[in-house]
Amino acid sequence: MSLLHIAILALVQGISEFLPISSSGHLVLVPWLLGWKDQGLIIDVAVHVGTLGAVMVYLRKDIARMLTGLWRGAKGRGFNGDTRLVMYLGIGTIPVVIAGFFLNSAYAEGIRSITIIGWTTLGFGILLWISDRFGLTLKRIEHLRLFDIIIIGLSQVLALIPGTSRSGITMTAGRLLGMERSDAARFSMLLSIPTIIGAGTLKGYELFQAGDASLSASVLVAMFLSFITAFVAIFLMMAWLRRATFTPFVIYRILLGGFLLAVAYGYIG
Repeated sequence: MSLLHIAILALVQGISEFLPISSSGHLVLVPWLLGWKDQGLIIDVAVHVGTLGAVMVYLRKDIARMLTGLWRGAKGRGFNGDTRLVMYLGIGTIPVVIAGFFLNSAYAEGIRSITIIGWTTLGFGILLWISDRFGLTLKRIEHLRLFDIIIIGLSQVLALIPGTSRSGITMTAGRLLGMERSDAARFSMLLSIPTIIGAGTLKGYELFQAGDASLSASVLVAMFLSFITAFVAIFLMMAWLRRATFTPFVIYRILLGGFLLAVAYGYIG
């Protein structure tokens, strides 16, 4: 795999991972659009791990507070909001872990249909607009309750279908539950941490078994580039959502989804 191939995949992943536009869908589209051989799920996960580092750096203060809260609870000094948030992230991750395990067993190489990506990109983009247009802005992360976590966690299962967008569907669920835009995005990123760790662990063993030095070097390059671009993308998205809506992301999804469906059904190309 060429350095250019790796660089483009890493840049696409870094930009799209935490934006509500589906990173997995774009990683499927890149080789299809450029006529390259599919990079496979191992490289997909490698660039996801790079973005994991970016989100952990960006949310380092939140993570530090949660670790302190977890330590406090473990020492029997009582539970606080940070301790509860750790528990909520665990509960919210359970549905996607279970569903991902069974999907990986049935479809080891994932679902990579352009038609499916087109419909999910379009449909869930419209749903994001509806939730953002009519959802209230009453709740912050500290206002979330168990029912809210279960709904967001269940919604995350849909992200196993490329084109849905893990960040997009969890932000959509958050907005439907009345969360403020920036808080819906921040909780989505926090929820991504155990999810990405789980996916990386699942596929990391396959990478280890491959024993390919060139592949390992490619993985390191992909991780680094996706880390840098993801951090910049997170910073810009959060700055935008503090003062504006999800509309630009919705427009992008509608245009991309419409294009893919036109290709899939033979109207283009």
